[in-house]
Amino acid sequence: MAENKDFTEEMDENEGALITLTDDEGNEVEFEFLDVIEYDGEEYIVLIENDEDADEVVILKINPIDDETEEYVSIEDEELLETVFNIFKQKYEGRIDFK
Repeated sequence: MAENKDFTEEMDENEGALITLTDDEGNEVEFEFLDVIEYDGEEYIVLIENDEDADEVVILKINPIDDETEEYVSIEDEELLETVFNIFKQKYEGRIDFK
């Protein structure tokens, strides 16, 4: 149980961190880190575009490359996206207003 608490505290420290990703057209887009969700033995990063008008989160699968490097991969499976998003919503129920 303490490991989960430590993990949650670590994620809270990273909340609001900015990550710059390159889209399919080669444009750099800045995102705010929200959380990492673990599901079915995999990890998924939850981001929101760093724009005051942003109203949708982006969920990407984390693929570790080595101990220091990871890549973020788009998820095509709509059911998987929905499942991960529902876990995220449950975790932040009462803290984030989901419209």
